[in-house]
Amino acid sequence: MNHQHSKNILDYQLKALSDTGYKFSWFDWFCLWYPPGWLVLFNRHWQRYHSDPDGWNWLEYILFLIPSGFYLALLMRWLRLGCRPPRKEVGEFNPNYQQAFRNEILVPIVKYYFRAELQQIDNLPQTGSMIVAMNHAGMCFPWDFITLGYLLSQTRGWVVQPLASVSLFDHPWMIWWLPPKWSQVLGAVRAESRNFEEAIAQGKILLYAPEGIRGPGKGWQKRYQLQKFDVSFIQLSDRYHIPILPVICIGSESLHPWTVNSKKLQRLIKLPFSPISPLMFILLLFPSMGVWAMRTRLQYFIQPLEQQINSDKDRAATYQQAQQFRDKLQTQLNQILSNIL
Repeated sequence: MNHQHSKNILDYQLKALSDTGYKFSWFDWFCLWYPPGWLVLFNRHWQRYHSDPDGWNWLEYILFLIPSGFYLALLMRWLRLGCRPPRKEVGEFNPNYQQAFRNEILVPIVKYYFRAELQQIDNLPQTGSMIVAMNHAGMCFPWDFITLGYLLSQTRGWVVQPLASVSLFDHPWMIWWLPPKWSQVLGAVRAESRNFEEAIAQGKILLYAPEGIRGPGKGWQKRYQLQKFDVSFIQLSDRYHIPILPVICIGSESLHPWTVNSKKLQRLIKLPFSPISPLMFILLLFPSMGVWAMRTRLQYFIQPLEQQINSDKDRAATYQQAQQFRDKLQTQLNQILSNIL
């Protein structure tokens, strides 16, 4: 009861604050223009709507913006917190905050930086729960997913939640970069079988990458080659009679171009992929740029809804069906590329 009461109070506060909106200062506009400042902008927006006593402060924000200053800011914050990690204050999905973040932070990024567009929108259903299955690339912060969620929300008014790698929730870099539970509050669902099935059973609209981490991990050389598809989305679609909406994204490969994946470094730092590219030398000087990506044009081609998957209960047959679905999307991807490149 107390937990529900606290949630209701938070929702009320969010609605009250969103009436006035997050007002950009000159410093916010500077952070939007200056790549190391995107992390500042995300944290400042969170602090507008949430109590965040363990969060970054003004002096630490300024240090983000100078070469290697992030390391000093991290040390200062760690000492300020008594040599412990930040506390996890809030942890549940809040559609009101998701909407506020999209309207107040994502709008200029999606429209003018990533120049995102939905194509073939006649294939978009009006409503209903579904799995939105999209190719995934870029080997960086998942801007292709975040941007598609924004576009679907603006076009259909949907509440969309992405299935996200566990590292976006638990990795030490993430809980120091961004407020703990930031991903959950914005709607991310842990990419684990139990969480995935619970979300499908509740009839949500989920963004899903059938390639899993193999998608962003394939690197620049294989940027247009779909990797092996997981079978879980086929199984759950059949079990709960949830349709699949295929989406092909063009442009996500340029979010972090010219990359190769270092598997040895990946295992060492315990991240789903470890990109090596010329941009990584800049990232070493400005670690706050971990949430930034190169300017590109993201185009999303909506494919016809797959109403009936009719997967077999046999895992081998389901696996074969998943790969047939991949081959179909690969053909469509090749056709789109031949038309626009």
